[in-house]
Amino acid sequence: MTNDNPPPEPPGPPSNPSTPSSMPHNTPMSGPPPPGPQSLPPAPPAAAPTEPSSAAQPRPPRPAEPAEDFSGLPFPLQDGERVLGIRRKHWIFLWPAIVFYALVAIVPVLLLRWLLDQAGILDDISPVSWIIAGLWLAFWGIRLVLIWYRYQHDFWVITSQRLVDCRRRHPFDLTVSTADLVNVQDMSVHRNGVLATILDFGNIVCQTASADTHDFTLTGIPNPRETQILVDRERDRERMRVRTA
Repeated sequence: MTNDNPPPEPPGPPSNPSTPSSMPHNTPMSGPPPPGPQSLPPAPPAAAPTEPSSAAQPRPPRPAEPAEDFSGLPFPLQDGERVLGIRRKHWIFLWPAIVFYALVAIVPVLLLRWLLDQAGILDDISPVSWIIAGLWLAFWGIRLVLIWYRYQHDFWVITSQRLVDCRRRHPFDLTVSTADLVNVQDMSVHRNGVLATILDFGNIVCQTASADTHDFTLTGIPNPRETQILVDRERDRERMRVRTA
C-alpha cells in the first residue's frame, strides 16, 4: 500500500531563546544601560588677564635730592635761620666780558707775530717777542681770573630772616650788607631793554623801613619775578613769626 504523505522533515537546530529573533520586540532588556557620554556643566569663560594695578604695587622710593651746600658762606647764620637760595648775576654779565678780554689778549699777539714774519725780522727778535707776548698774555690772564673771581663771589643770599649781599673784589676784600625781611616794605622789579626782556633778567629794588639801611638792590638777577615771589612769601612768614613770638 502506497503512503501519499511526505516524510517528516528532520528537526532543525534548537532555537536559542537569547537571540534577538526569539525575543519579543516589546520586551525590555534586563541589566544596566550601556555607558554613554555624560552631560557636563559648561565651563566658565576664561577670565581676561588683568594688568597689575599700579596702586597696589609699592612704588620705589624716590632718590633724595642732593642738598645744596651752604657751608662756605662768608657770614654766620642766626639761631633758627635757614638759607633758601643764592642768587648771582645773569651769565650775560660774565661770558661777554670773558670773550672780549680773551680776544684782546690773543689777537694782538697773533697780529704782531704775523707783521714781524712779513717784515722778515721774526727770527732776529724771536726771544724778545716771546717775552713781550708772555708778559702781555699773563697780564690779561690775571684780568680774566679776576673777572671770574668777582662774578663767583658777588651774590645775594636769601634766608628765612634776612637778605644778605656779599661781594669780594679780590681774596683780601669782603663786603657784606644785610637787611631784615621784616623791614622790607616794598619790592619792585626793573627790567629795561630788549636783551633783558629776551633773556629775562633785571633788578629787584627792596625798600626798607630801617633808617640805617638804604634800599636793597639785587642787580642783574635771572628770573627776577620768581625771586620777588620768594622774598615776598618769606617776608610775610617772618612777620607772622615775629608777631606770634
